[in-house]
Amino acid sequence: MGPLSMMSSYPRPAPAPVGPATVPATIGRTRRRRISPQAGRALEILGHAIEYLSDEFAHAGGSLSAHNGQVEAVQLLMAANRQIYFTCPEVPTLAERWHALLHPRTA
Repeated sequence: MGPLSMMSSYPRPAPAPVGPATVPATIGRTRRRRISPQAGRALEILGHAIEYLSDEFAHAGGSLSAHNGQVEAVQLLMAANRQIYFTCPEVPTLAERWHALLHPRTA
């Protein structure tokens, strides 16, 4: 199985504008996520691709215009990276685990 085939199980995102609407609602609170090996490998590959394209762009001295193909490619990869990361489940905090232990749900 090739490294890019691991990412094929994730939906392909459309380029999204970066701004307040793309930031999760829990800003200010950092929540850990349980990242599967498959998602971790996809994040690693995307991170390397983003770094490579960014370095190439900086080395070439490109201009930061909205219609630059390299900038759009980096934005697309960053959107895919965010989408994969945010599909990973959040790890419950210690307080949430204690609450669940002390207040079990009765169904």
